[in-house]
Parts: sequence; structure tokens; C-alpha cells
Amino acid sequence: METWPIGVFASVDAGLGVGWNVISELKVPTIQLHAPHPGNRTAATAESLKAQLEKLGVRCTAVFGGFEGESYADIPTVVKTIGLVPAETRQSRLEEMFEISDFAKNLGCDTIALHLGFVPEEPSDDGYAEIVEVTRKLCDYCSKNGQYLHLETGQETADGLIEFIHQVQRENLKINFDPANMILYGSGEPIEALKKVAKHVRSIHCKDGTWSDQPGKTWGAEVPLGQGAVNFREYLKTLKEIGYTGPLTIEREIPQDPVRQKQEIGHAIELLTSLKAELLG
Repeated sequence: METWPIGVFASVDAGLGVGWNVISELKVPTIQLHAPHPGNRTAATAESLKAQLEKLGVRCTAVFGGFEGESYADIPTVVKTIGLVPAETRQSRLEEMFEISDFAKNLGCDTIALHLGFVPEEPSDDGYAEIVEVTRKLCDYCSKNGQYLHLETGQETADGLIEFIHQVQRENLKINFDPANMILYGSGEPIEALKKVAKHVRSIHCKDGTWSDQPGKTWGAEVPLGQGAVNFREYLKTLKEIGYTGPLTIEREIPQDPVRQKQEIGHAIELLTSLKAELLG
């Protein structure tokens, strides 16, 4: 299989990621997929999507979970609303993730992923044990479906993430590394973080961002690939050093402007293709 095939983030019905016409026109070989809305996670939808992807010559490498009521408005809102961390929605969202795991299995995809939410930094912190427990339950369900569970980086420091994975103790728990999220959330220098978590990384995002003037308190800004604080040459060089050979999945969510989307994704593909040629020879 090709090393570092280019990919994009897409969705069936959530209006996120790259449009299907753009995927088709730019001929990207892989996608990560945002899971369909609850009513659309059927075996029939999976079969139809599978046929569509085969026709386009595209492989789905991960299905991402997302939930009603999540908001990325600002960092405090993320803490309150994202993933499996908020206790009041935890059980219903866990059941949704089981459904997403089954959908991914019907699609023929061996990976599901999500933003788990803000995990406290220390195992002794309030609520930590319960988050470990729910993650184990999800890992065990994925395991029955022959799948990995990938945690998207961003909210935790690299050290916090390593400790959490150690606490969960499940072989199929891995990382989807997003360098821009480390910058946007102010959780650490991305290249340094990547080196630390290297052995757990099984998928990655190519996204760029700039630091906030109050890292960790307010958002940084997401920007087109190559225009932010992620040094992409250094990023890919580090991916090569740690032995990562999987897709380079571009995540850039500006679906409301398809012309700009196609231009930016096209530019990102050019940048990554050129770095790939330079670094892989």
C-alpha cells in the first residue's frame, strides 16, 4: 500500500469537511468520514456509501463520532459539551458510539474516532476514573467489531494523553494526531508532542493554525495549510522518523464556500505532494 496517501475529512449529512464533488474532482484516494446523523446509521446507508466510495476509488480510513449538543464556540463551552466527558450525556453518547462502530463495520472500516472531551490531567482528579471506564467500554465494543478507537488530540497535553492511554489499558486505543489542535487549544508544541506520543499514533490530520495570545484560555485561529504555526516540512519529517505510513488527511471545514474550499484543499494537496516527494524520494 502507498505510503502517505492523501486524504480529506468528509461527511454524508453533517455539512462538515469536503464536498463529494471536490473529492471527485481532486481525486483524493482516502477519506475520514464524519458519522451520519442517528437516523442514517443503517446497514443500507453503509452499503450505498460503500458502493459510492468504490465507484470513486476512495477508501474510508476512519469514521468519526459527533453528537447533538456539542459546541466549539469557545474553550469553556468545549469543556462542558464535547465527547464522552460530560456526565449527563455520557451513557446516551456511548450508545451512539456503539451504533457508529456497527455502521463503520458495515462500511468495511476498521477504525472509529472521536474527540473524547477535556480529560482531567491527573488520574486522581474528580471524574477521571469514570472517563477511563467509559473509554474501556467503548474500546471493548470496538474490539468485538475488529476495530481500533482513535482519540483526536487537542484538549490534553502529550503527557496527559499518554497517562490516560496507560490508565485505560486497551490495546486497540490509539491516537489521531492533529498538530493544529495542539496550537488552537494551547496544549503544547505539536512536533514535540508528536515525538512523545509516537508509538500510539495510528492516524493523523493535516491542519494548520495560529496560537492564541492567551493559549489554553482562548482559541487560536485555524488557517489554510502552510500559513500557520505548524511547520509541515518538520511535521512530515517527524512522521517519517516515527515510522508513520498512513494517510495524510487534510481537515479544513469551510463547506459554506465551495470555491474557496476547492482552492484551499487543492493548495494543501500540492504542498503535501511536494513535501512527500522531497522526503520519501
